Amino acid sequence: MIRPIFESWLAPFKDLGATTLTLRNTGGTDHLSFDAVGLPGFQFIQDPLDYSSRTHHSELDVYDHVEPGDLMQASAILASFVYNAANRESLLPRKPLPKPLPPKPAE
Repeated sequence: MIRPIFESWLAPFKDLGATTLTLRNTGGTDHLSFDAVGLPGFQFIQDPLDYSSRTHHSELDVYDHVEPGDLMQASAILASFVYNAANRESLLPRKPLPKPLPPKPAE
């Protein structure tokens, strides 16, 4: 339900190469806890460069290894999404609430 909304918000950044919207869940990101309770939670993907192979959670995972141009572009896109979300006349579409887990049997 969010795809057409995000497509319109992402369109101004097409000339920067920001064109990918996906429903694929890569897992392990901070948005999953929001999804678990029916709140809109989203993951912004980026070009992986060497992040997963050399940098992620290593001694190299510091600001010295940030690509300034990539950070500026991502910041502009994220700021635009936040602005658009804050100024929407209605709430973003919600996923259905997850079904409650059955009670655990007494031991």
